[in-house]
Amino acid sequence: MKTPSGRIHVGSLRGVIVHDLLYKVLLENKVSAKFSYVFNDMDPMDAVPSYLDQKEYQKYAGFPLFKIPSPVSGYDNFAQYFAKEFVETFEKLNCHPQIVWSSKLYAGGKMNSAIKEILDKADKVREIYKRVANAHRADDWFPYQVICENCGKVGTTYVYRWDGKYVWYRCQTDMVVWAQGCNYKGKIQPINTNGKLVWKLDWPAHWKVIGVTIECSGKDHMSKGGSYDMGQTICREVLNYPSPYAFGYEWFTVGGKKMSSSKGIGTSAKEVASILPPDIFRFFLVRSSIDTHLDFDPYGDTIPKIFDDYDRCMRAYFDSLENIIPEGKEGEVLSDFARIIQLSPVRPLPQKRIFIPRFRTVANILKNKGDLLSFFEKQKGEKLNSEEREILEERELFAQVYLKNYTEEYLSTVQKEPLATSHKEFLKLLAENLKFAKKDKNDIKKIIFNSIKQSSLAPKIAFKALYQTLLAKEFGPKAVDLILEFGLDKAVRKLEEKSVEITPREKVAKKRLIANLNNPDIFSIDKQLAKKFASIKIGVAIIKNVIIEKTDKELENNVKEFIQSQQNLTTKEIGEYKEIQSYRRIYKEMGVDWHSRRPSPEALLRRIALKKGLYSINTCVDAYNLVVMKYRVSSGAFDLDKIKFPTILRFPKEGEQILLLGDKEATNYTTKEVAYFDQVGGYNIDFNYRDAQRTAVTEKTKNLLINIDGVYDITIEQVEVELTGIVQAQT
Repeated sequence: MKTPSGRIHVGSLRGVIVHDLLYKVLLENKVSAKFSYVFNDMDPMDAVPSYLDQKEYQKYAGFPLFKIPSPVSGYDNFAQYFAKEFVETFEKLNCHPQIVWSSKLYAGGKMNSAIKEILDKADKVREIYKRVANAHRADDWFPYQVICENCGKVGTTYVYRWDGKYVWYRCQTDMVVWAQGCNYKGKIQPINTNGKLVWKLDWPAHWKVIGVTIECSGKDHMSKGGSYDMGQTICREVLNYPSPYAFGYEWFTVGGKKMSSSKGIGTSAKEVASILPPDIFRFFLVRSSIDTHLDFDPYGDTIPKIFDDYDRCMRAYFDSLENIIPEGKEGEVLSDFARIIQLSPVRPLPQKRIFIPRFRTVANILKNKGDLLSFFEKQKGEKLNSEEREILEERELFAQVYLKNYTEEYLSTVQKEPLATSHKEFLKLLAENLKFAKKDKNDIKKIIFNSIKQSSLAPKIAFKALYQTLLAKEFGPKAVDLILEFGLDKAVRKLEEKSVEITPREKVAKKRLIANLNNPDIFSIDKQLAKKFASIKIGVAIIKNVIIEKTDKELENNVKEFIQSQQNLTTKEIGEYKEIQSYRRIYKEMGVDWHSRRPSPEALLRRIALKKGLYSINTCVDAYNLVVMKYRVSSGAFDLDKIKFPTILRFPKEGEQILLLGDKEATNYTTKEVAYFDQVGGYNIDFNYRDAQRTAVTEKTKNLLINIDGVYDITIEQVEVELTGIVQAQT
């Protein structure tokens, strides 16, 4: 199942392949089976993709996807356009499931009985939420979302009554931050496309209606108390349906740094599938264990190596056809190689051994402008047959893609982006540390890795900055060998020269101009909390007489530019940032699963990496979110006039609650969570994860309180830089 809310990421192909393999092996073993793929087009649009016209599509926020116009003519709706692009991609990989549209299941009345079963047992559903997911649902909450009869939105409605035939609902203006309801109140029968079940009920309802007995999913859905735990409990205790057999699989990400939608190559499934022939791409997905995180970085030697691996497995397949695989351990490995090929075809496999031209050789001949056909016919010793020529032509085509976009020669001609301030700071730090290095490989290696640890960069990004500085390339030999070959003293001078190219504004941000706040009448850190988390450092600012508007064109452009600059960002890279790791660490200490409650910098950056676009709230929130993404340090902005001083960062007390923005019912704090409190109560939860309704910033806000949160490997300098950036953005 997939919600087609935009271009579908290549990572979603892993789920298709996993289920396709199960399906085909079941058929192979004479087990009757059907393979379906659901597009959940009843879901609301909760963000406009960054690559679409924001003004044109923002008005559809909250609408069900099947009710939104397609960006391109020739498609029935928004969901169909993006779904069909994905279908075309996986069909090329020889995956042909039956396509199921949620909207058609609902429209045909097939979901009606499941909806009634669930609404009739709403008390039981609320109890399951509390028991399985540790989530409280109000007594007047029902797990159904009406499509508002007045404004047409499904993401803004709250059902508060069910009499066995009708549901009563309100279309609320402030239910979610990404859409605004119309305040309409009404009642309607919960049938057909009058509405939909909420996600954690919708999933198991689909299982029962379609007849699903096996459904595996990404590991995020399989966590304790997550979607699958909820789904199987709903099946067993509400729908009287056996929960499907399931297991989780690891994610598939793309690590290439130069992938660009503007060049026709990016991270959507369609774009990545254009880099490898279908049979090679399917082989790449099939050969990897599902409990292994699969990352595809097409640069350097990656693509030729995948072809070599494929050819090695093909030779094993031919050996199995000829029954010449030896016995013993080597034979077991070769049998596995042959089996991978048997599960990887997108066209009928050869039934006898054929000659396969090596991809590396094809690329080298093209680079040197040689004659491919004559070379390989000479190598084979006779003319290539039609099947062999077809393979050669295909490899020639993809070798041209590889040479044009992913080789060292290509990268050396790519215009290098200016180094960011954080990159320059790393280079300066590395240069200072290398001044004391011995001309010894182990000593230099130790200094390089210690410098990376001291910096704010992920290792991959730090090495990229080093290679750009010394080689003007994205990669190179081992860093230690490069520095010794370059000359230690010369390398230090080069690193220093590059590191001083900092603008005056950047230099100002580095100065320690922010005084320590020793005024408990304004803010303090509780002693018990400070003892447990000694590394905590908090930035505080009060900004008065601000003007907050709904939108600002210059700010919108700045956000778009930032999104464009991060278009190759991956979730793997986000997880490597030391700032994100620091927040995950304190979340673990608080007893919070960071998979379900993402720290704010991670949550924002993930929306970019997953091509979901960003919410637009108002100029204050949008501006500080931009700063948060740039510096990856968590922050919060609050209406100063709603704050009753003094404020304090502390652990909650037993029984304390907070009414979070967008919620109708208060959330109970646990006594391990870190949160800000004033004299009225808590005004955020989990170190600026979410804020209270009471202190929310709106267009009526005139004065602001800002909090910046640093912990563990986030330095006081980083907190100061972000605080300065947010103050500048608001003034």
